[in-house]
Amino acid sequence: MSRYVAFLRAINVGGHTVPMAVLRRHFEGAGCSAVETVVASGNVVFETEARSSAALETRLAAHLERRLGYPVATFLRTPEELARIAAHRPFERDEIEAAHALFVGFTGREADAAARRRVQSLASDLDAFRFRGREVYWLARERTSDSKVYGGGLEKALGQPATLRNIKTVRRIAEKCA
Repeated sequence: MSRYVAFLRAINVGGHTVPMAVLRRHFEGAGCSAVETVVASGNVVFETEARSSAALETRLAAHLERRLGYPVATFLRTPEELARIAAHRPFERDEIEAAHALFVGFTGREADAAARRRVQSLASDLDAFRFRGREVYWLARERTSDSKVYGGGLEKALGQPATLRNIKTVRRIAEKCA
């Protein structure tokens, strides 16, 4: 059995309310076991016999769309990948401590050079970005609602779906999987 963490977009935001017990049942219905949810925002830890994470991502996204009636972008990471993501320090410690929040944007594929340029064009006194693998780290120095990144600007610049999690949530999930 392989263990994964799924980060789901559009769960309990934008009018899409999904009780975590229902979400767990949907994952079990897709053949997953030892299913746990962490925070009610679409973070699911589970085990599966599936070997291809890319095929599993696609299968889970299709299954959730059929069950919930709307597209649910699904991003899988192994516990090892998540531990590296949680431990990564994309900005200086004092910058992070002074900021409103540090977010991790999970995507399906690494951003290409054009997408990186578009995201970096959003940088300002309020917002800074760093890339590493399939993740983009967003340092929000002030409230996110004051940012031009807020409300889909990051996804548009990336040119692909993404879902954001506060680094504190990412670290909490990583600790749970350790």
